[in-house]
Amino acid sequence: MATHLDLEEQEQLDQLKHFWRQWGNFIVWTLVIVLGAFAAYNGWNMYQRSQAAKASVLFDELDRAAQAGDVEKAARVFSDMKEHYGRTAFAEQAGLLAAKLQADKGKADDARAALEWVAANAVEDEYRVVAKLRLAGMLLDQKKYDDALGQLPADAGKAFEGLVADRRGDILQAQGKKDEAKAAYQQAWKAMDPAAEYRRLVEAKLTALGAAPVEAAVGAAK
Repeated sequence: MATHLDLEEQEQLDQLKHFWRQWGNFIVWTLVIVLGAFAAYNGWNMYQRSQAAKASVLFDELDRAAQAGDVEKAARVFSDMKEHYGRTAFAEQAGLLAAKLQADKGKADDARAALEWVAANAVEDEYRVVAKLRLAGMLLDQKKYDDALGQLPADAGKAFEGLVADRRGDILQAQGKKDEAKAAYQQAWKAMDPAAEYRRLVEAKLTALGAAPVEAAVGAAK
């Protein structure tokens, strides 16, 4: 009986050795790849969290500079953020904040450069679209109408459709293209939530052009 068991165990051992010779390297390398990928994933997440934490400290510093109206310090901090933490959302927010401060302080060129950086480097689409809308507004104020139209994003998404159309209407109206401006404002009005306060502003623009939205006109008549 013992001999029979020994033979059966030996046969199983031989099968295991054969299996390992055939598949051992594959199993080992698969484990190495899987464990390496897991370690890399964890390492990347830790790095991202570390970068975000450091960027948040600089953003707070920039925010304090903006509240104090210190445009030079804000610019320096934003420059550091671009260099070291340019792939974080904090850098995108910092660019928008720095641009606003610079524009308020009459540094239009610096503000435009900050917005252009956000528009070109933003990881999140929302910040990219906001930067482009603000750029278009700056160029409109400078009467650079074609450049302003060129900044309007074609792929802004539904959430920004109304704002983009409204800004297009402002530019077209400034160019004296009233019919095209009406069409843009109508698109903006239809795209916006009826409860949005901004929609009333678009409605006022349409009314001033003699093209009050039908719903608004009926409401006024009642």
